Parts: sequence; C-alpha cells; structure tokens
Amino acid sequence: MTAANGRKSIFITGGASGMGLETARLFAGEGWFVGACDVNAAGLDALQAELGDAVLTQVLDVTDRAAYAAALDAFAKATDAKLDLLFNNAGIGRGGPFIDMPWDDVMAVVNVNLVAVLSGIHLAAPLLKATPNSLCFTTSSSSAIFGIPNIAVYSATKHAVKGLTEALSVELRAHGVRAADTLPGMIDTPILPDAAKATAPKEGMWRLTPPREVAQAVWDAYHSNKIHWYVPSELEAYDVMQTQAPEAIRDQMLTAGGLFSEGSDKP
Repeated sequence: MTAANGRKSIFITGGASGMGLETARLFAGEGWFVGACDVNAAGLDALQAELGDAVLTQVLDVTDRAAYAAALDAFAKATDAKLDLLFNNAGIGRGGPFIDMPWDDVMAVVNVNLVAVLSGIHLAAPLLKATPNSLCFTTSSSSAIFGIPNIAVYSATKHAVKGLTEALSVELRAHGVRAADTLPGMIDTPILPDAAKATAPKEGMWRLTPPREVAQAVWDAYHSNKIHWYVPSELEAYDVMQTQAPEAIRDQMLTAGGLFSEGSDKP
C-alpha cells in the first residue's frame, strides 16, 4: 500500500480535475503525500499513473458519510494518523432561476457543497488535531462575496462555507488547527459553464483564471495565517465594495443580466 513515509500530507476532495487536480500536482511536486478522492474513477486512475507513490487515490461520493469515513481511515493508515492539510474542494454547480430549479437539484447542491464539507471537517478533526500546524482549507467562491443570480443555491452554500471558515478559524485554534478558504472567480474548470468561459474578459477580476493559481493559493495558505484567499487577488477589493455598497453591485448585475444562465456538475 502507498505510504507517506514521513512526508507532509494533504487530503483533497474533488481531486481528479480542475483545482483539486492542480493542487495534487503542486503538492506532490513539493514532496508532499497526497490523498485524492473523487467520483471520477478514470480521472483518479490518470492521476495515480502520473504521480505514482506520491498519491493515494480513492473513489468517493462525499455525500456518503460512511464512505468518507472509510476513505479517511485508509488515508490515516498511510500517514500514521496525521493530516497536515484537509482541502474540502468537491462541489457541483447546478443552476438556473431558483424558483424553476427541481428540488432534487437544490438539495444536491446543498448536500455536496455544504453538508459534505461539514461532514468532512467533522470526520477529519481527530487527524487534524493530531498534526501540529494543520490547516482546514475549503473552496468557497466569489459568489460568497455577493450572491450571483441563476446560481443562487450555489451562492448560498458558498456564503455558508465562508462563514463556517471564519468561525472555525477561531474555534479550532484551541486544538492547534487553522482554518482558511479560497474565493475563486472565473476559474477554467469543468464547473464553469462554457458560455461563461467564452464571454469572460481578458483582464480584471472576472478574467478566466487557470486552476493552478488556486493550487498556489492553497500552498500559500498553509504557509500563512490569512483566512480568505481571493483568486484572482482583485476580488478582495470587490469584497470590500460589497460591504460598503451592496446595492451598487445589485444594480450592476441587473444591468448586466447576471453572470450565469446555468451551471454544470463537477463533484
């Protein structure tokens, strides 16, 4: 069985593509042991072939708490029950006008993007507590700055993740565990609709950004005490603007017709 052999370790959900994949590559390249989980078995097989004994891959539906516990247990056996960094990254982006969404789609987004994050942190807490200077890191979203029309449920879950991160950044310190998140903008991953990719500006905070920049934010977060990591960094000014003039952002969105018309899945 693949083992960490004393290396620092990171456990990534949604690790077979996009931001999770790039994070796995970056950390493995820095000498870390990577646990990568996803529902995409083919993607995990490709990652295993690429990274070899630097990674332990496991097929996982993060909404299955028992399966999540089993995946963490297998990871813990390979790391001597240590976990330096938990990266809660799995997410889906089903969208459309909220009142027209099938209820099953609403709950699918809530269960993957929020409930599974809560579950994962709760399950991983003993490993994080057992590891000095560990970090609980979660993917929030720029939609947690100001809710985005046509992805209202997604926005709601990401607001919740941001609030959870802030609360845990205080709570978990008693156990020597840090908490932080990333608020990505228009990242070039499968979760971003093709129409949004095609119309993204070439520069500015809504430019199409490679997922490697999020991976770098995860790396930087481990070596920092900062709570929120904006990718690209210009989004931080947008967050400040939201606190000062949310009505202005609302009116801009009404004029622009919103950013997204629909979403796509990326567990």
